[in-house]
Amino acid sequence: MIPVNMIRIGFNMVFTRDKSFYKSLVRLAVPISLPNMGSFAVNFADNLMVGKLGDSAISGVYMGNQPHTLLFMFVGGTTGAILILAAQYWGKGDKASIKKVVSIGAVFSIVPSVLMSAVCMLFPTQIISVFTSDARVISEGAAYLFIIGCSYVPFAISQVLVTSMRGVESAKVGMYISFIALFSNVALNYILIFGKLGFPALGIRGAAIATVASRIIELAASITYVFFIDKKLLIKLRDFTILDRLLLRDFIRYGLPIVGGNVVWSVNMLVNSAILGRFKEEVIAAASVAGMLSNIVFIWMNGLSSAVGVITGKTVGAGRYEAMKEYAKTVQVIFLFVGAFSGLVIFLLRDLFISFYSISDGARVYASQFVNVLSITIVGTCYQATCLFGLVKSGGDISFVFKNDTIFVFGVVLPSAIIAAALGAQPWVVFACLKCDQILKCFVAVVKINRFNWMKNLTRDAEPAAPAT
Repeated sequence: MIPVNMIRIGFNMVFTRDKSFYKSLVRLAVPISLPNMGSFAVNFADNLMVGKLGDSAISGVYMGNQPHTLLFMFVGGTTGAILILAAQYWGKGDKASIKKVVSIGAVFSIVPSVLMSAVCMLFPTQIISVFTSDARVISEGAAYLFIIGCSYVPFAISQVLVTSMRGVESAKVGMYISFIALFSNVALNYILIFGKLGFPALGIRGAAIATVASRIIELAASITYVFFIDKKLLIKLRDFTILDRLLLRDFIRYGLPIVGGNVVWSVNMLVNSAILGRFKEEVIAAASVAGMLSNIVFIWMNGLSSAVGVITGKTVGAGRYEAMKEYAKTVQVIFLFVGAFSGLVIFLLRDLFISFYSISDGARVYASQFVNVLSITIVGTCYQATCLFGLVKSGGDISFVFKNDTIFVFGVVLPSAIIAAALGAQPWVVFACLKCDQILKCFVAVVKINRFNWMKNLTRDAEPAAPAT
C-alpha cells in the first residue's frame, strides 16, 4: 500500500499549491469559454437549422464557411499576438503600451478582412469550385458565401475589441457580447430560414443574412462597451491613430509567427476540405457534422488555454519564472485529463449528436466513423495544442509553434492524406490521416514544455516621462 505521505509529495510535485492560480484559471476560463461558445453557436445554429434542408444545403454551408475559416485563423493569429503582448504589459502595469498594441492589431485584422470580403462577394462560385465539383453543393455554397462575406469586417473589428478586454482580465465582456450575438442569430435564423412572422422562407440565404445581422449587432455591442463603459484601458478613437514604431516592430516580430502558424493551420483545414470535397456529397455532409462536434470540445478547451495564456503572460511579464514552472506542470496534467474526458464524452454522445441532423443514412454512417476518429485524436489536441499555446507561445517562444505546425502539416498530414485518397482508401482512413498530427505532436510538446526554455519576457520598459519645464 502506498503511504499517504508519498501520495501527498507526488501531488505537490505535480500540482501547484498556489491557490490563486486555480482561482484565476476558473475566473478567466469561464468568461472566455462562454463567448467562444457563443461565437461557435452562431455557426452551429446555421449548420443545424440548414441541416433540416438536406445534404446539399448543409454541404453548401460547410463549403461556404471555408473562406471564413481562413479569415478566422488569420484574425485569430492577430488577436493572439494582441493577447500575448497585452497580458505581459498588463503584468507590468503599462496600459499605454497595451492601447498601442491594440491599435496595431486592429490594422492587421481589418485590412485582410476587407480584402477577403471583396473577393468572396465578387467570385463566390469560383471559390466554392476549388473545394468541390458537386454542382448542387457549388450552387448552395456560392449563394451562402456571397452574403456571408459581408460579415467579415464586423467580425474582425469586434474580435480585436473583445481581445483587448481579455488582455486586461475583463473576460466577462466577451461573454455578454457573444450571448447577444447568439440570441439574435438563432432568432433570425428561425425567422429567415423557415419563413416565420410573415417573412419568406429564404433557406440557406436566410442563414447567411441572419449571421451578417448578428455580427453587426455583436460589433455594436463591442464598440459600446470598449469605448463608453470600460474603466480599465479607457480606449479612445484617437488611440487608433497613434503608431509606435518600436511596438510595431515587436508586433511584427512576435505576431508574424502567430499569424503564420494560424495561416498554416487554415491552409491545412482548407486542403482538408478540398480532399474530403472530392468524395461524394454524403461524405461532405458527414465531415460538417463531425467538425461541429469537434468544435464544441475545442471551444471550452480553448477557453482554458486562453486563460492559461493570460496567466502565463502576466507571470512571465512580472518575472516570476519559478512560479511559472509550477504552473506549467499543473497545466499539463489538467489538459491530459481534459483530453481523456473529452474523448470519452464525444464517443458516448456520438449517436445523439448525429441524430440532430436531417441527413441521409449514408452520411450518418460516415459521420459516426469520423467521430470515432475524433474521440481518439481529441486527447492529443487537448494536451499539445492547448499547452503549446497557453504555455510555450504565451510564455514568449512564439516561433516554435509556427515551425512545429509547418513541419507536421506539410511533412506528415497533407502528404499522408493525399496518398491515402489517391490509393482509394475509405473516407475514415483519409480523415484519420488528416488528424494524425494531433497525437504525434504530443511527443514534441512534452519535451519542449518541460525544458522550460520558452519563458521569455517580450515587453519593453516604458519610456520615462519628460521632465517638467
